[in-house]
Amino acid sequence: MLTQARDISQLGSAVGSSTAASASKNVTDPQASQDRFLKLLVAQINNQDPLNPMDNAQMTTQMAQINTVSGIQELNTTLKGMAQQYSAMQAMQGAALIGRQALVDGNQLSFDAAVGRGALALNQPASQVVVDIVGHNGALIDSLDLGARTAGSHAFDWNAAGVDPARVAGFQVRASSGGQPVQALPLMRLAVTAVSLADGAVSLQLQDGRSLLQHQVRAFM
Repeated sequence: MLTQARDISQLGSAVGSSTAASASKNVTDPQASQDRFLKLLVAQINNQDPLNPMDNAQMTTQMAQINTVSGIQELNTTLKGMAQQYSAMQAMQGAALIGRQALVDGNQLSFDAAVGRGALALNQPASQVVVDIVGHNGALIDSLDLGARTAGSHAFDWNAAGVDPARVAGFQVRASSGGQPVQALPLMRLAVTAVSLADGAVSLQLQDGRSLLQHQVRAFM
């Protein structure tokens, strides 16, 4: 009497050990997995004990299991491809930001020759907005009247001709509407000089040398 063949899972382990040097893609390829399963199944049927054949329910269960494994492998391959496409899309979008200006929290001006650049954000419309340029000793260097502004982010340029940028400590914003103060947030306006992608996140190199993640930037201009 022939000895009843071992369970397919045990045969799979034995065959897997003997073919460890196979190409790695065959391990994760669903079609290759199904081919190996069918070869093992045929081998088990051919070598089973005729007086004690394999139970039909057991065979059906094992076939369902290999289909489940194949489905998971196909899903993993699909998700990996989607992740790669998403990373490529992020890199392309990040590259488009080079040369644009990022608005980040802060009250310091960025200088381009004799022009000081800054921005502000209003939580509601204001009938009057004034930007005060201040020095390191707190003294007022100049004031810039922006007039009325709507809610949201607004950029401004200050003519700094004749003023040494080293004297400028930053700026303050005064906003009001109908004589009532309006909350105003000072923002730095910095050019994006380079973009990198690390661990799935877009990192921006700004003109002042700092690096920020894209979600840390309030807006782009």
